[in-house]
Amino acid sequence: MDDTAPVYGHYDQRSLDAEYNNRGKTPDVEVFKTAQLEASNQARRAPDLRRDIAFGPSADERVDVFPATGAEPGPVHVFFHGGYWKQNHKDDFGFVANPFQAAGAAVVVVEYALIPTVEMGELVRQCRAAMAWVWKNAASFGGDASRIHVSGHSAGGHLTTMMMATDWPAFETGLPADLVKSGCAISGIYDLEPIRLCFMNAELSFTPEQVAGYSPVLLEPKGGGKLLLPVGAMEGPEFIRQSADIAAAWSAKGIDARAWVMPGHHHFSIINQYIDPKSELSVAARQQMGL
Repeated sequence: MDDTAPVYGHYDQRSLDAEYNNRGKTPDVEVFKTAQLEASNQARRAPDLRRDIAFGPSADERVDVFPATGAEPGPVHVFFHGGYWKQNHKDDFGFVANPFQAAGAAVVVVEYALIPTVEMGELVRQCRAAMAWVWKNAASFGGDASRIHVSGHSAGGHLTTMMMATDWPAFETGLPADLVKSGCAISGIYDLEPIRLCFMNAELSFTPEQVAGYSPVLLEPKGGGKLLLPVGAMEGPEFIRQSADIAAAWSAKGIDARAWVMPGHHHFSIINQYIDPKSELSVAARQQMGL
């Protein structure tokens, strides 16, 4: 076997694997993960936090809810964590409430079953069920069901765009077509084909059919809304391409989609912008929500 033969675009196997090995590209990744855990532990000590609320029958279908605290219902920010659809947990991402709750929004952090315990279709279905639960229950935690916004990091960026590509009335009768008002997909993966062809697929087992069905760049956005696509300038050409490609594809289909390459950031520093409510990304995400 020729290890230098192209397997995707101009990438041979070694170079394609390197493009999607985020930890391999970030020697000090644990510094950023530690900051996430510390900020999440602090956020999860909030007295109003509602932990592990069930939105479905399985043990993984749970959300943490940081209620809105204003006198009037506030917008709702729903967050999907990353981890290549196979690792991480919502408990480590409570810090994402920091930029939004103090500004008047409710925040919902979603847990979902991971591959290989489920396949991608069930994972996406669970995330859609979480969104339906948020729409039905927003008033119970101070949220306005007509102002639901979504963000996510890495695999969560993929899930953010999958939520924007959902036909909500077809998913469940009675849901509004424009259930999602905007998305902020951070360092996401929107074309699954290079994932199928790289080292990650040893665990993910994506098929060509799954690539076609769950690559947002190939799908139709539904319900309108804006999509912001931040990606770190240090993440490498493939992650930057992923964001640019879906921005172009969805802009051509009528969505206000904008790729945003953030200088000085890599795959882990960019999501840590949510730790600081005054950071550039936190401010941009709030502005997109009308806050």
